[in-house]
Amino acid sequence: MPRPASSAPVFSGRNTLVAAAVLGLAGLAVYANSLDVPFFFDDITAIVENPTIRHVGALGDVLLPPAGGSGVSGRPLINLSFALNYAIGGTAVRGYHVANLLIHVLAGLTLFGLVRRVLTGWEPAGREPMPAAPATGWALAVATLWLVHPLQTESVTSVMQRTESLFSLFYLLCLYAAVRGMASLRPGRWYAVAVGAALAGMATKEAMVTAPVLVFLLDRTFIAGSWAEAWRRRKSLYAGLAATWVLLGFLVLGSGGTRGTAAGFGLGVTPWSYALTQCEAITTYLWLAVWPQNLVVDYGTDIIEHATQVIPQGLAVLALVGGTAWALGRRPVIGFLGAWFLIILAPSSSVVPLVSQPIAEHRMYLPLAAIVVAVVATLHAWLGRRALFVCLALALGLGVRSVVRNGDYRSEVSIHSATVARRPANVRALNNLGNALARAGRPAEGLAALQTALRLHPENAATHSNLGNVLDLMGRGPEAETEMREALRLEPDRIKVRYNLGNVLLRGGKATEAVEQYREAVRLEPTDAEIRHNYGIALALSGRTAEGIRELQEVLRQHPDYQRSRAALQQLGAAAR
Repeated sequence: MPRPASSAPVFSGRNTLVAAAVLGLAGLAVYANSLDVPFFFDDITAIVENPTIRHVGALGDVLLPPAGGSGVSGRPLINLSFALNYAIGGTAVRGYHVANLLIHVLAGLTLFGLVRRVLTGWEPAGREPMPAAPATGWALAVATLWLVHPLQTESVTSVMQRTESLFSLFYLLCLYAAVRGMASLRPGRWYAVAVGAALAGMATKEAMVTAPVLVFLLDRTFIAGSWAEAWRRRKSLYAGLAATWVLLGFLVLGSGGTRGTAAGFGLGVTPWSYALTQCEAITTYLWLAVWPQNLVVDYGTDIIEHATQVIPQGLAVLALVGGTAWALGRRPVIGFLGAWFLIILAPSSSVVPLVSQPIAEHRMYLPLAAIVVAVVATLHAWLGRRALFVCLALALGLGVRSVVRNGDYRSEVSIHSATVARRPANVRALNNLGNALARAGRPAEGLAALQTALRLHPENAATHSNLGNVLDLMGRGPEAETEMREALRLEPDRIKVRYNLGNVLLRGGKATEAVEQYREAVRLEPTDAEIRHNYGIALALSGRTAEGIRELQEVLRQHPDYQRSRAALQQLGAAAR
């Protein structure tokens, strides 16, 4: 039976402040070297090229982020958080990293509060609940280990992965508020906070869908003692939590249901193949939780097609699922930890294909808590209070490893080099490395990386396109044109390739051919000022001055502050006079 609300534990405010200080200092120590990491990957489309975050006062725009598969698509609260960052510091990257670190520390503090409340409210096998003081120590050990673990670095150091840490903060807050309400004589306000946190999480990331289920399971395991009793006592809470799924459904459908070509059915990956791939993913996550070496920010897009490729991993996952199901009936606490891990991972690691990232370490951000709790509980069972010293040593070791891992993110070249070193057959990583090297003034090295990618996958349109860009940078225009035309043969609707090919042709004195490429790019993306401006210039250079002027005027109509088109119009007008 749960402890009566009237005898709920009284926690020392001083101990709570000490815990908050420890977690804050641990977070700062581990992530101090990440505050100047540049934008990369999805940061560019979600922040640098995202017009909806430019005016935080225009909530109508901010809460309608760009669709089409961007990292903020269907996630209005993430978009709002970036808009607030932009309002404070524009695209200065440090402010975004400070916000990510603050979210991470707050999530750690909420995990600390949740574990402490559960320990002091749970009566295992008829024994008295744990007193407040030792519960504070063990909860702090759990939260600290979770906070400094190297598997968390991607979710904190990569700005766009704020989606993972912020949704997890709301997830933990939902659980914490629900537990507080279950121990309160007046639970209504706490239940309102739990439902509000669930709503916020649904507007942050789709994986929040499992939160109502986990709250129900926590109640059954630690408070009510049975499913029926949990429902009887708190059916209004669960009805409120379930109602938040309506918002999630609205957001998912509003963004197209597939996140562009990033996730969903009908994108070339079957549910069965994706499930097989997740056998490899889940066993990889478990291994990295125990031995976090050789972390990888991009595992590529490879999919397992045949079950024979993952027999050991598949058996391990089946054992984990079966063991969790058995433990839920016979050893509920162990079952709860297994369910925490599997349920939170389920939206990304089951049968719904996330084709752009079948394996991603940031997905372990919140599931990792179950493994940390299991480790701390095992150490406590073996060593008693001496286990706290072991936890301290583990935290120091994990923290140092996280600092080293953050060093990989110091530049685009370094993070992509680390990825290629650990996944040398990853074509996307080789493409990213080639582009980064070219931008860093090392085009010959970038060309070598891209040529390696092409040997691995000769029919990859992105590789041909990137090769064309690097060759153009090196002044090898005819070769660049060949590569870009091959990219278009493979994928005719690649807007950037048509634009870049137009630029190569224009520089090569082929204005008429450039017009054809720009025209198609404008058809595909009619509001891009840069594409339309170059289209106007190409028209003018090919002898169609009046049409060119009309295009430049259209640029200024759509983008009144675009000075390149204004200057070009003045020059064309002067030439006409």
